Amino acid sequence: MRRLIEAAGSGADLDQLVRRAPEVDVSSVVLLPAVPDPSKIVAAPVNYRNHQAEMNEASHIDSLGVFLKAPSSVLADGGVVRLPYTDRRFDQEGELAAVIGRRARDVPEEKALECVFGYTCLLDMTMRGGEDRSVRKSFDTFTPLGPAIVSRQDVPPIDELELHLWVNGKLRQRADLKDLIWGVAKLVSYVSTVMTLNPGDIVSTGTPEGVGEVHDGDRIEMRVTGLDLLTASVSATGATVCPTRGAGRGPTPPTALTAVRERQR
Repeated sequence: MRRLIEAAGSGADLDQLVRRAPEVDVSSVVLLPAVPDPSKIVAAPVNYRNHQAEMNEASHIDSLGVFLKAPSSVLADGGVVRLPYTDRRFDQEGELAAVIGRRARDVPEEKALECVFGYTCLLDMTMRGGEDRSVRKSFDTFTPLGPAIVSRQDVPPIDELELHLWVNGKLRQRADLKDLIWGVAKLVSYVSTVMTLNPGDIVSTGTPEGVGEVHDGDRIEMRVTGLDLLTASVSATGATVCPTRGAGRGPTPPTALTAVRERQR
């Protein structure tokens, strides 16, 4: 996939490249994540003001910058998010992700979208606590990604997109992408001043309000306008006691009761 994205970013005719590929019955194969092996996953920590409020965060992306998730955390559509510990809280966070299409370094904001190959759905699964974000969000299976990448030209303007996320069929997150504090162009531009972005890299835009705890047996579904539905199930099979002591520290997530009241407003 990274080679295909790079070829398209270098001016190759993507439709022609796809036509050369053999047709395969989807039911006969196991789908991989939209990008199985990105060189990096860059994520925005607090990029909606309503999410900042629900998490009781004093700062947002202007002060926090971005963080990295381990590439090994990616999971295909329909996969199983495996909770590692029995004594910690884990939340779902639905996000729009931009897939980088060409090498990008020090790209001005007005040209940043030219570096985006396409968009896909991403779940930023999160352990709550005082450990570093990159630790709490990088467990294997903690980045469901896909199911497909839709080219930038085939997605409506970002300000027209909506995000919806359901847990066990109940709507938990709903947001307008126009409410991002840093839009996609500004985010990609900023990241490119910190680190070189390569074809197939993932830049995730942050989650809106409505994050909530997930448990063994839950089913998560999310969709962004113009993109395919991403699904994942949750399992605690094999979970053990957490060896680090960050429980009860860090940002204070909303309780289940608070989340219900917010949805009823």
